[in-house]
Amino acid sequence: MSILLVHEMGHFLAGRRRHLDVTPPYFIPAIPPVGTFGAFIKIRSLIPDRQSLIEVGAAGPVFGAILAIPLLFIGISQSDFRMGPQPDGSGLSFGTSIILELACLIWFGKFSFESVIILHPIAIAAWFGLFVTAMNLLPMGQLDGGHVIYALFGPKVARNVSYVVFVALLPLGYFTWPGWIIFASLSLVIGLKHPPPIDSHTAPSARGRVLAWTAIALFFLTFVPTPITVF
Repeated sequence: MSILLVHEMGHFLAGRRRHLDVTPPYFIPAIPPVGTFGAFIKIRSLIPDRQSLIEVGAAGPVFGAILAIPLLFIGISQSDFRMGPQPDGSGLSFGTSIILELACLIWFGKFSFESVIILHPIAIAAWFGLFVTAMNLLPMGQLDGGHVIYALFGPKVARNVSYVVFVALLPLGYFTWPGWIIFASLSLVIGLKHPPPIDSHTAPSARGRVLAWTAIALFFLTFVPTPITVF
């Protein structure tokens, strides 16, 4: 919940900095032990330009990652590393990402798929925080990643990328994790087309482009093709 709060506060502070009418973060309650289904803010005013769109869209994932990535490394350092195959029995296996593999390589000197890692609770919390970050950064519709792609490349590229990602989620959901199909279906309800800001022509500043590319790099570092496997 702390990672989610920092994520949403990133959106909130960026919106306030741009003099937008934004609400404080709201958490969606869930049955324990899940605690929450996520958090959100509501932007009541129109986005004035592409620079504002980048700042508001990218600030949340970047702020959340600034907290979650150090927590991931701390959690990995406290986790139990065991060589050998997956243990017998039933349970859950969390999927891996580039940032998780880097943490394992730095701390243990090996990749996670060469071993079994019993994650410390801090690492599990960070994993979920970064998983939510990656889902928000999917470059489609009105997700954070959709904001970034629209602001960086314009409406035509944003629309095409959004459709490509939607189509890619379907086989990914069939072959790896069914949740991607559900997520793709929800994206249809939200809409794959991004609404334009008031000024959709003025390109973002150099600082804005750096922030946008940072968010894009963060997506590739945190994306988990197969988030959860039941064995």
